[in-house]
Amino acid sequence: MTALQAQALLPYFVLSGGIVVLLLLVAWLRSEVVAFGGAVAVLVGALATVPWAAQAGPQLIDGMVKIDGYALFFLALFVLTAIATAVLSYRYLGPRAVHRQEFYILLVIATLGACVTATAAHFAGFLLGLEVLSVSLYAMIAYPEEAKPPLEAAIKYLVLSGAASSTMLFGMAAIYLANGTLAFGYDGAGLTSSDRAILALGQAMLLAGVFFKLSLVPFHMWTPDVYQGAPAPVAGFVATVSKGAVFAVLLRYALASDLLDTDALHAVVVVIAVLSMLGGNLLALLQTNLKRLLAYSSIAHLGYLLIALVLAGAANGNPDLGVETGLVYLVGYFLMTLAAFGVMTVLSGEREDAEELDAYDGLLWRRPVLATVLVVAALSLAGIPLTVGFIAKFYVVNAGVAGAAWALVWALIVGSAIGVYYYLRIVFAMIARPADGVDAAAGAHWEGLVTAVVLGVATVALGVYPSAVIELAQGLAP
Repeated sequence: MTALQAQALLPYFVLSGGIVVLLLLVAWLRSEVVAFGGAVAVLVGALATVPWAAQAGPQLIDGMVKIDGYALFFLALFVLTAIATAVLSYRYLGPRAVHRQEFYILLVIATLGACVTATAAHFAGFLLGLEVLSVSLYAMIAYPEEAKPPLEAAIKYLVLSGAASSTMLFGMAAIYLANGTLAFGYDGAGLTSSDRAILALGQAMLLAGVFFKLSLVPFHMWTPDVYQGAPAPVAGFVATVSKGAVFAVLLRYALASDLLDTDALHAVVVVIAVLSMLGGNLLALLQTNLKRLLAYSSIAHLGYLLIALVLAGAANGNPDLGVETGLVYLVGYFLMTLAAFGVMTVLSGEREDAEELDAYDGLLWRRPVLATVLVVAALSLAGIPLTVGFIAKFYVVNAGVAGAAWALVWALIVGSAIGVYYYLRIVFAMIARPADGVDAAAGAHWEGLVTAVVLGVATVALGVYPSAVIELAQGLAP
């Protein structure tokens, strides 16, 4: 390993070394304060080394991982999300779980797995990072360990995610059989017709597994049950980091392997995007549980995000604009989703989460600050101007028009129109006068309140001044 490669890997060294230190500290001291403080310190330390790692330039290390601006962008995004999740979880887990120290170790491990996934330039690196992320999530979803809904959600996610990983493995094996390499970039010009058939089968199986991880229709059935059963801050982490990591590696693979040059696969991705945009929004209309509503909403938003993939990966596409669109959209999606789950976390009581819409009746009159943050998150998810959600959707529409993907553009417009209805239901519930005796503030804590407010302010700030994230996302095509 060269000095420049070591420099590029510095944030990953900090995360990996920090996990070992956390394990020793927790085994020795058994203190939640130490575990929480140590986890945040490790995450902040990894974030602080990102500018230095970026100075090393793109580095392909042993053909397995590629550390470039694209990977470091996602690392920073995942680490910031993990910090927010740790802060939101600190008081949330207090009365709920017995072994709380290990949760923060799992959180850092999951973040490392997501970061490694975003760097993958080889199927071995892809699988290693994804499984480190997934196995950590199984345990995180099961917190608190004595509650049945989290345990049920974790088992469902374990079984179905294992099936999806197996499908991806078969796909990787078929791709290797056709190409003779597990690296993402390859020259398929010399493939025979039988090799091309095997390659198409492998890529189709790979996409099936990836689309499960992204909870796209028709691989979405696990999503509402897992979101509902998982602890509120963990559900926010699953909705953002796990989806962002998988999309990051999918986009990198699509660009390196000309995945969407095949007409059949291109058509499949377009159909799944349309089904996800329309199906996710239609199913969300029926929900009275906020977790399930946000689960179906996330399905629709990942459908919107596929427009960026289609533009970047198609034969006549624009990779630079497609990647820029995807990164801008993910930043907006992370902010508004975390803000919504952050408010839910702060309002949750000691025994159950504030997940039913009835818990938000009259919230504006009881907790005006939290209600304002949730209003901002809901309006941003709906794509209302002056929020980052509007900028994100504008970018996606622009990408669809640039690629002449009119079916996707119209599906986005129709899906967004449907979405406005159920997002406004949340707003109208909060501005209604509260019933006597209703109190959703039992579990409030100032750390979570500050985190939710910061997320809400960032959602508006990047909607009014989006140039910061746009300039950061430009020129990061892997």
